[in-house]
Amino acid sequence: MSETERIVIVGASLAGARAAEGARESGFGGEIVLIGAEEERPYERPPLSKDYLRGERDDLTWAHDESFYVENDIDLRTSTSVTAIDPPRRTVTIEGGETVPYDRLLLATGCEPRRIEIPGADLEGVHYLRTAEDSGRLGQRLEEGTRVAVVGAGWIGCEVAASARQRGCEVTLVEPAEVPLQGVLGRDLGGFFRDVHLERGVDFRGGTKVEAFEGERRVSAVATTAGTVAVDLVVVGIGVVPRTALAEEAGFETNDGIPVDAALRTEVEGVYAAGDVANAFHPFYGERIRVEHWANARRQGFAAGRSLAGREVSYQELPYFFSDQFDVGMEYTGHAAEWDEIVIRGDRSGGGGEFIAFWLKEDRVLAGMNVNVWDVAETIGELIRSKHPVDAAALADPDTDLNALA
Repeated sequence: MSETERIVIVGASLAGARAAEGARESGFGGEIVLIGAEEERPYERPPLSKDYLRGERDDLTWAHDESFYVENDIDLRTSTSVTAIDPPRRTVTIEGGETVPYDRLLLATGCEPRRIEIPGADLEGVHYLRTAEDSGRLGQRLEEGTRVAVVGAGWIGCEVAASARQRGCEVTLVEPAEVPLQGVLGRDLGGFFRDVHLERGVDFRGGTKVEAFEGERRVSAVATTAGTVAVDLVVVGIGVVPRTALAEEAGFETNDGIPVDAALRTEVEGVYAAGDVANAFHPFYGERIRVEHWANARRQGFAAGRSLAGREVSYQELPYFFSDQFDVGMEYTGHAAEWDEIVIRGDRSGGGGEFIAFWLKEDRVLAGMNVNVWDVAETIGELIRSKHPVDAAALADPDTDLNALA
């Protein structure tokens, strides 16, 4: 690409910022315009449900220092919304009517919280968590004795429940499945995270559906299939949906996000997608996978930048994410939509312990989760990539070297 060309990135997210970095490091000398709706420059989202939410840090975790954008001649436009894309003319329109031409376009529009559709959903005091502004507003209300109901025991719901409890709130965690994270981890390991919360004072109500939020102007109670819970505020964490409206209005194909190939290219010439919104073909798995986590935004965003700059790219990093709840930290590597068995290595007694869980199918490791055990994620990745059958007894034996198995 010549120095007269322009890359436009829609979404000043972590993925968008890393794409700008990847393009520059790959030698792209043209213009880069990075457009985002939030006031802040690109930042990382994991602290929003953890230490930033708890008020233990004042500053966000920035994707780059402020000087990065100036030094790399990146035109960063915050508080700016893109309203339309015109692929035939290769332009984007921003709020107010300005038209910005592009030669290559990256969509890094991310996801938005799934809204709950029940009576009372629009009452004051019903919160969602996605942005720094959301986290700051919610964190101001997490005080000693505040009655908090968290709806949904996925990763965000569990992390928010833990943070609220650490702030001294009275926390009720409501989940329609029997245990937290049941769809991802299975019932047994979901039970481990249930115990993590129960043993630290969270009132976990599994197998319970929310029917309505009650109150005059502000929410004061949550009506569930297991009774009514008095509250001061509610946090809804029932998943996210990819932000595909711009793509759809421009005539793009969408299917659980924006489909792209291994080089992060869409079906439309000159248009790419990365991060939470990208449903990317993964060469290792031979199928499309959309990953909503921090590590994917960092890695895939950078790869998209290289691809935008004209480099050969085949993105096939294994999915990876982490979570911290109270004093329990975990990392998950791989992708296991279904499995034959789960092998446990170590001690997972009660709501603590140190162990590694492996998801196996036909004796091959699909995914691994290390809990309070560190420096093993890379080895777990090697076990997955090898695709070799593994003896379950050896995998479960702490005296067997994991590196030898890999």
